[in-house]
Amino acid sequence: MASTVEGRLDLDGNPIKAIKICIIGAGGFIGSHLCEKLMAETPHTVFAVDVYNDKIKHLLEPPRADGRMQFHRLNIKNDSRLEGIVKLCDLTINLAAICTPADYNTRPLDTIYSNFIDALPVVKFCSENGKRLIHFSTCEIYGKTVGSFLPKDHPLRQDPDFYVLKEDASPCIFGPIEKQRWSYACAKQLIERLIYAEGAENGLEFTIVRPFNWIGPRMDFIPGIDGPSEGVPRVLACFSNNLLRREPLKLVDGGESQRTFIYIKDAIEAVLLMIENPSRANGQIFNVGNPNNEVSVRQLAEMMTQVYSKVSSEPPLEVPTIDVSSKVFYGEGYDDSDRRIPDMTIINKQLGWNPKTSLWDLLDSTLTYQHRTYAEAIKKTLANPTS
Repeated sequence: MASTVEGRLDLDGNPIKAIKICIIGAGGFIGSHLCEKLMAETPHTVFAVDVYNDKIKHLLEPPRADGRMQFHRLNIKNDSRLEGIVKLCDLTINLAAICTPADYNTRPLDTIYSNFIDALPVVKFCSENGKRLIHFSTCEIYGKTVGSFLPKDHPLRQDPDFYVLKEDASPCIFGPIEKQRWSYACAKQLIERLIYAEGAENGLEFTIVRPFNWIGPRMDFIPGIDGPSEGVPRVLACFSNNLLRREPLKLVDGGESQRTFIYIKDAIEAVLLMIENPSRANGQIFNVGNPNNEVSVRQLAEMMTQVYSKVSSEPPLEVPTIDVSSKVFYGEGYDDSDRRIPDMTIINKQLGWNPKTSLWDLLDSTLTYQHRTYAEAIKKTLANPTS
């Protein structure tokens, strides 16, 4: 029988019951923050599934460890133990994915398999065993905006209907097949459709999450320090690496693409509401982002340069950015979307959630962490390049 914690109520005023949660991909950026939140603020038990546990080690060791979290080192591709863990739990949260743009072109097969084929058993296990699923998708599934096909000076480009992305209304527009950059978006869209169909035909209780650029501490890796030296992480870690090394930030195709950015801690609040309010979250697809934090990638680079100068007390570079073509940076077959602004109507109506943290504040917090965590290690690497 599930226990409850006195004083914790859901959005409808009902006591919140302690449940068992299987988190696949618990050792990653989002997973580590979610595990921290669950351990610090809830009575739930977590079965953390991943190949690596570096980012959650602090939760598995004394004094933080209290028996409510156990780590299972397994790869979901070919491990028969996964179904047993799903059966033990009330809820499965699937965060596992290849989700780095540098991989979409160079590893399209791995990308498709990771985001569709490898996710199929997870959906099947939840559906066949009557278990609830929260599946993490991506804002990439929207592809390009309708507005991007209009002439640059066309007045309709300013009409929100042509660029604000709505879960239940916006079309999904991808580039041609030879633009392999869309392998990720297509795989994620297809698994969404399969989950939705499982709900419609077989009664699967599901929630789909579409993150819009969640950023914060522990996102990705710094090449050569806590990840491969030849790796290309996502934009925050990429720019952080340049700032830490005092190198110009590389702007792909001039950094004209526009994005919205949300602080990981704000986003995790939304996920916790989904976990603890199944009656409001089941059957829903939620955009989770911050439409108030929209900037071009070039503007992001300029802001990060200013913020890093503040937190590190180092003067900005005389030439803070350089332009590079997407073909040179990512390889042949790269393509991109122009804008990604989430419509927040559904999540606000269902869960009463809104993001709080401004872009400047989240960059201040994140770059303070990046400097504190990596600056000394990078100085040593630069001083001893052959070591």
